[in-house]
Amino acid sequence: MKKVAMSEIKDDLSKYLRMAEREEILITRHGQPAGVLIGIADEDAWFDYRLENDPRFLERVAAARESLRKGRGVPLDDITSGRAAKGKGTGPRPKK
Repeated sequence: MKKVAMSEIKDDLSKYLRMAEREEILITRHGQPAGVLIGIADEDAWFDYRLENDPRFLERVAAARESLRKGRGVPLDDITSGRAAKGKGTGPRPKK
């Protein structure tokens, strides 16, 4: 992560935005961390960033993982084979 003073960023923001597409830039004010400049290369990267930082999405992922840990869910093999569509595969996976 590159470290740059806010006074430098203000003078040439477009340069630092281009740099931020390759690596995050820590912005400092009076030598202390003040923010992070993160470049977004395209619409997909913007979507990914928003999703990865959305508390509602992160809560849903955590809940889904917890559900899977408790044995609830449908194994991928059941989905691809069509067993899940027939009502099978909704409980814990049998031990082999």
